[in-house]
Amino acid sequence: MKTAIALRHIHFEDAGTLEAVLAAQGYALHYLDPLLDTLDSAHVQKADLLIVLGGPIGAYDEQLYPFLHDELALINQRLQSGKPMLGICLGAQLIARALGAKVYPLGVKEIGFSALTLTTAGQDSVLAALQGTPVLHWHGDQFDIPKDAVHLASTAVGAHQAFALGRNVLALQFHLEADVNKLEHWLVGHACELSQTGINPHALRAAAIELGDRLTVAARAVINDWLDALETPAQH
Repeated sequence: MKTAIALRHIHFEDAGTLEAVLAAQGYALHYLDPLLDTLDSAHVQKADLLIVLGGPIGAYDEQLYPFLHDELALINQRLQSGKPMLGICLGAQLIARALGAKVYPLGVKEIGFSALTLTTAGQDSVLAALQGTPVLHWHGDQFDIPKDAVHLASTAVGAHQAFALGRNVLALQFHLEADVNKLEHWLVGHACELSQTGINPHALRAAAIELGDRLTVAARAVINDWLDALETPAQH
């Protein structure tokens, strides 16, 4: 089987609904905890796919959370290798930083379900399956689009929601992977943040019940298409 390694910073922000897609595509998924586990092993670098998941810290907070030094080094090595990598939320921000782009506070918290506005490139990308489908946003930072990367999506709150670098690197500010059946973990795990921002958990629950199935179907389509493209020889 092919190997996928996911860097998980907080236990409930896992690969979610994408786990089934990876299994169907022949990937054995393994989680690593960047806070505790060694990241510089050959095993990590040899993985067929690296997924860098979300977490409630800033991509620029390595002075407060020194493990980010090693994680950024791993991402840099992965970029240099040209091997596939998917970044979600914090993971996307770390990829942007590794590519030399700035990551900074958005000024507001973007939390909740809302649809993306796809760029022209986004409409021609694997994100096309998300057209009109609300996705889960849960962030207070934003990345700039790195040099040579392609801007794929925006929202009214955050202009930079996704980018791709070639076919092998996909970075998503939003939570495509979120399993709405496990949203209660998010509501409890981020209870302080919700309270501070005045967001009602009941509203997020209701939206998850209404939109969850659509998001799951669209998310699986996106990742299936992206993984399929990794297996397709490049055209010259």
